Amino acid sequence: MTVAAGVRRRLGKDDEVVVLERGTWTSYSACGIPYWVAGDVDSADALVARTPQEHRANGIDVRLGAEAVAIDPEARTVSVKDGDPIGYDHLVIATGAEPVRPDLPGIHGDGIHGVQSLDDGQVILDELERGPQHVVVVGSGYIGLEMAEACVARGFDTTVVERSSTVMPIIEAQLGDQVAEAMKARGIHLRTGVAVEGFTLDARGRVVAVETDEGTLPADLVILGLGVTARSSLARDAGLPLGAKGGIVVDDRQRVRGFSDIWAAGDCVVTHDRITGDLIHLPLGTHANKQGMVAADNLAAELLGQEPRLTFPGVVQTAITKFCSLEISRTGLGDKAAREAGFDPVVASIETSNFAGYMPGAGTMTVLVVADRDSRRLLGAQIVGAEDAALRIDVAATALVAGMTVDEVVMLDLAYAPPFASVWSPVQVAARAAVKALAGS
Repeated sequence: MTVAAGVRRRLGKDDEVVVLERGTWTSYSACGIPYWVAGDVDSADALVARTPQEHRANGIDVRLGAEAVAIDPEARTVSVKDGDPIGYDHLVIATGAEPVRPDLPGIHGDGIHGVQSLDDGQVILDELERGPQHVVVVGSGYIGLEMAEACVARGFDTTVVERSSTVMPIIEAQLGDQVAEAMKARGIHLRTGVAVEGFTLDARGRVVAVETDEGTLPADLVILGLGVTARSSLARDAGLPLGAKGGIVVDDRQRVRGFSDIWAAGDCVVTHDRITGDLIHLPLGTHANKQGMVAADNLAAELLGQEPRLTFPGVVQTAITKFCSLEISRTGLGDKAAREAGFDPVVASIETSNFAGYMPGAGTMTVLVVADRDSRRLLGAQIVGAEDAALRIDVAATALVAGMTVDEVVMLDLAYAPPFASVWSPVQVAARAAVKALAGS
């Protein structure tokens, strides 16, 4: 919808902008679904930024319940289920991502759900209204963590199963251990280092247990938090190039490589990692909206014979979440990823307060940074801590984009007053620790 709205603003009234949507919603925040399930958000409508009616009022032909089933790049047509093919001059693919469902026995049974759309959120709410005795969340990434919090906040017996040795494997183990302790303190049954092998279904085909390599867990509701892959089967069948996790390969203007009249943006594409140079799949709403803006600018400029202005430069993998009052954020590379990318990393971590320690209500946080031994360049940072801790990650993310060394981070001119921060920003304190570690090495 970002592309459609951007193109619509630039083109004349006689130019037709058609959107095919197989569901019933437009322009909504999938990231808000766990908070709706938890009861923090009143309704699905609160997560909708712009309704189909509002888009239509702006001159966009939004067709709900219209499922695209095939793309023919030669004929420039899109086939629609139960409808006539639609021709196009330019095509934009924004099919998003879909939850990972590993090929395990019983995985398609009733009561086993992923979390991707507002309809998924409503299904889970309906399941919770039934009053399940045992909820099992498989995976402890962002969605798994947030959905586990939502379920335990509503009073349900909740177990989280994670194959890795600690929760949130995207952060370093010492920080993951802090998250694990917070989960246990809230009454979540945590099973780490445990692999799911299948699901037991009753005679009606409904889940009653999760089978693991360490035994059977009772379950009458299972929520999958195993990550997502690009929803790109349409692109694959049309012969478009695919990359990591099935993401469609596009250039920095969001044009599909090798196809001059096809564009793609959002969770269905791969994007450039600005630190490693690799093409990765990173499904986040922040990038999706930027990519949509870039695609709209370039598509409209081409149609109008104008010079395009925007490119999408890539990502440094910044993300943030929380578990109850514990905030978690990360950007760039961790130790293992840095080594795999060919760097020689030095890791330093510190414990500090979120603002001046003598101020009432000061909380603590752990900040971990990763730097390259040879260039002294900052490679990544991670934060776990109390309220107001996690957003400090944006300083590190900006430094990563600028290619700064840890020495330069130490000397940044950052804001200070006792109610907001210590005289040294927490990220700078961690950068100073990295400088000392580099000197020692």
